[in-house]
Amino acid sequence: MATSVKRRRKEQTEYFFDYSLLFVVLFLLGFGLIMIYSASSYCATEDFGDPAHYLKKQLVASILGLIAMIFVANIPYHFWKMFYGVGYIVAAILICLVKTPLGVKSHGATRWIGIPGTGFNLQPAEVAKICVILFLSVMVCKLGKKIKTWGGFFFMVLSPLPIAGLIYVLTKNLSSALIIMGIAVLMVFVASPDYKKFIVMGTAVVAIGSIAVYLMATGVITSFRSDRITAWLNPESDAQDKGFQTLQALYAIGSGGVWGKGLGQSMQKLSFIPESQNDMIFSIICEELGLFGAIAIMLMFILLIWRMTVIANNAPDLFGAMLVVGVIGHIAIQAVLNVAVVTNTIPNTGISLPFISYGGSSVIFLLIEIGLVLSVAKRIQLKEM
Repeated sequence: MATSVKRRRKEQTEYFFDYSLLFVVLFLLGFGLIMIYSASSYCATEDFGDPAHYLKKQLVASILGLIAMIFVANIPYHFWKMFYGVGYIVAAILICLVKTPLGVKSHGATRWIGIPGTGFNLQPAEVAKICVILFLSVMVCKLGKKIKTWGGFFFMVLSPLPIAGLIYVLTKNLSSALIIMGIAVLMVFVASPDYKKFIVMGTAVVAIGSIAVYLMATGVITSFRSDRITAWLNPESDAQDKGFQTLQALYAIGSGGVWGKGLGQSMQKLSFIPESQNDMIFSIICEELGLFGAIAIMLMFILLIWRMTVIANNAPDLFGAMLVVGVIGHIAIQAVLNVAVVTNTIPNTGISLPFISYGGSSVIFLLIEIGLVLSVAKRIQLKEM
């Protein structure tokens, strides 16, 4: 009896908290604020008379995001399960609102809605990403083994298509639409790694994409996207227009060398790269911090994804694991595509670098997603004997 009591006292149940994940997120967030100030100070002074204009706005968004992250992290993640359908509908409604008087136009695109009385603009595509992750996580649990059938497979892959379609048609935001579909494919692959289905789908996507690129490059299909394809294949052919931003980004990367010119010493940010604090901020990182800084940041993203993978593998249930997988897909796909665009590996399209590029909606909802991951992590039980 005494032995069993002693054993029960020794057996303790602790709850896991991933401080490594939190550190990486805070590091990327802090580094992003530094680089936003460095990349935007010249243009902010020219346009607003305040070199810290963009820094201040991003700092406010980051603080709001951290508050939201702490709030979400301390709520059991199963609480959000009941909102999977509502979230899907709300995301669709918010996307449609960009075509109302609430829609805010910037740089030739209407992708935001203004929140009256706050001065804050919300990008519905960022809301849609987290809502789709929640929706698919619940559907994986509801379908169970049916997900391995062709019907279940196509339902999971195609269910985010209406949201992605609305984003593409109403906001002309192809990159966010592709990211949402990419998240769906990754989540289905993890839930049911049937290689045959993915080989068939991948072959079809590559074939269709190759044909589309060929038709655009040869001028059979003409649109602003075909101009981007041409600029991607040969940036020098339109160096003063479509290829200008790409060429300037490549100049920045090349001039940075191995160690960079030093923090704040970029030349390309002096109005050569338009809106350098946004999608092209990675090129400024390469110019100021060199190849060393670029690799260091990529390693931090790899560490972030690895820590989330550990959480997903040890999640208490399938729903928690799929939530984390969805967040992994979002951050990984977006980071890879951003670096690919900046280095001209893929055609130029507006994709921000998670936690680092300027954008209030992006950083707030990314931190909310991290809050979900931390909520799952906190429910992982560690038993010590």
